[in-house]
Amino acid sequence: MDLCPGGKYRFVMRSPEGVDYPVTGSYLEIVENERIVSTALVEEHPKEWIEGMRKNIGRNEEAYSLDSIVTVTFEEYEEKKTKLTICSRFESDTVRDGFKKMGMVEGWTQSLERFEDQLSNG
Repeated sequence: MDLCPGGKYRFVMRSPEGVDYPVTGSYLEIVENERIVSTALVEEHPKEWIEGMRKNIGRNEEAYSLDSIVTVTFEEYEEKKTKLTICSRFESDTVRDGFKKMGMVEGWTQSLERFEDQLSNG
């Protein structure tokens, strides 16, 4: 991970079933203690996931990019806490809805819960 504009990253989300979902991208903007903006590419996701996603998108699926722009914001929340907000922008509502059908919200929720556990348990 190279946390600076233009820097690259790669992380892997793992499902409860043990399936890995790699995400790669580059940082577009870094504002310390405020926000991180990056691209998010899912081209390394399992082939079955990509095929399911394309099916969810519909007729002109090849015309749509599955890439997104992700903005993570950090806000002070109560005493010594931070509120983390993740906003993903997609090429179209169709692509966004396809990601939702494929479990994007649940995936992020699981990942953030694991992250919270790591922070709590040191």
